[in-house]
Amino acid sequence: MSDEPDNPVLRMLRRVMEQNDVILRKIDEFSVRMAGVERDIAGVKAEIAGVKADLAGVQVRIDNLGHRLDRIERRLDLTEDAR
Repeated sequence: MSDEPDNPVLRMLRRVMEQNDVILRKIDEFSVRMAGVERDIAGVKAEIAGVKADLAGVQVRIDNLGHRLDRIERRLDLTEDAR
């Protein structure tokens, strides 16, 4: 005699439970993968923040060089005054 019950409802319930187990395993896999993606995105955001900070520093240096160049031009009378 087979271990499988003759009752069609019980057979259907077992199939549903097996399919449910497969779905739950896939959800677990996706959860792990999503956590990895979220971790990677956080890393990218941190790198972008670092790049923005570096860019701000470069902008400050460029501004300082601009001021120094203006002062040099004034001292050497290389600028045309708009008086």
